[in-house]
Amino acid sequence: MSTSGLPSAYQVSAASPDWLNKGDNAWQMISATLVGLQSVPGLVILYGSIVKKKWAVNSAFMALYAFSAVVICWVTWAYKMSFGEKLLPFWGKAGPALGQKFLIKQAALPASAHYYDNGNLETSMITPLYPMASMVWFQCVFAAIAVILLAGSLLGRMNIRAWMAFVPLWLTFSYTVGAFSLWGGGFLFHWGVMDYSGGYVIHLSSGVAGFTAAYWVSSLFHHIGNLMFASN
Repeated sequence: MSTSGLPSAYQVSAASPDWLNKGDNAWQMISATLVGLQSVPGLVILYGSIVKKKWAVNSAFMALYAFSAVVICWVTWAYKMSFGEKLLPFWGKAGPALGQKFLIKQAALPASAHYYDNGNLETSMITPLYPMASMVWFQCVFAAIAVILLAGSLLGRMNIRAWMAFVPLWLTFSYTVGAFSLWGGGFLFHWGVMDYSGGYVIHLSSGVAGFTAAYWVSSLFHHIGNLMFASN
């Protein structure tokens, strides 16, 4: 898209690629920032204030750690598992999303075009007018808030050390599966399942995981308590 015919105030600088739209990119980053603020400081403050005083710091740090850990895991391997090249019908190939060449190129979803068995195009790539860096960060804050929403089911129930191990495991083996299946070109994407606002990828997955984790953590503590009572 050439900008030479636009008024000078709207033209992208000579150092910017022709496909870059400053308005699209700005709105993408604003949207990501607003979602990020829901997590930090939003849910950090909320979680620290709704539990008993003895659990306040632990609960706040569960949310803060989750956001920080997801950022690291996301750019190291999880983004491409969610939006990269197909490995399985529900999973992408793991890999870093950190290289300059990767981050400054035009964003593309899914990562590759998909074809029918006869060679006809099934799903083409969508190429929005902003760089991959904006897409990676935008999707990162959604992954982070999904884990933090899950944490709400475990406040006062889980030790921070156990939570530190749980976050990267759940992100890798649960969130990336849903994200790739629905958004990244996986089998649900090709079945025509639409999830514009994250109802399946974020809210349903974190809700089900929260109920499941709370049940098993409570059952574990109950079992340990019975053993301690029996030994006495």
